[in-house]
Amino acid sequence: MTSSTTPHRVMHTMIRVRDLDASLDFYTRLLGMKLLRRKDYPEGRFSLAFVGYGAEIDHAVIELTHNWDQPTDYDLGNGYGHIAIAVEDIYKVCDELKAKGAKVIREAGPMKNDTLVLAFLQDPDGYKIELIDAKTVAA
Repeated sequence: MTSSTTPHRVMHTMIRVRDLDASLDFYTRLLGMKLLRRKDYPEGRFSLAFVGYGAEIDHAVIELTHNWDQPTDYDLGNGYGHIAIAVEDIYKVCDELKAKGAKVIREAGPMKNDTLVLAFLQDPDGYKIELIDAKTVAA
């Protein structure tokens, strides 16, 4: 669908999570996103929760899908990369996140052969979250 007044845009990225409450805590309390909406589907035995930094109408968000009867952890596969989030003062943000219990898997620092400063976290399901220092992003 194309329109001169409504361009294409990314709406959301969906990830499957084992523990919806733990994931909501990670994305809202630790990363500062807002829970935009949540709905349980008892007949289908799943729940959807949408989190993000702004309204879905004009921001890309993350859809957390919780299948109630999932007996084991999801296989993240080797095709998934990460979700990237721009932050101010990445060193301070990483220190605060670690103090709150976040799992930092790559400490904040410059990217090899570049001036971009980044760090990586892992959410409760093992999904990688890249933090990028906004001051170092090329315009």
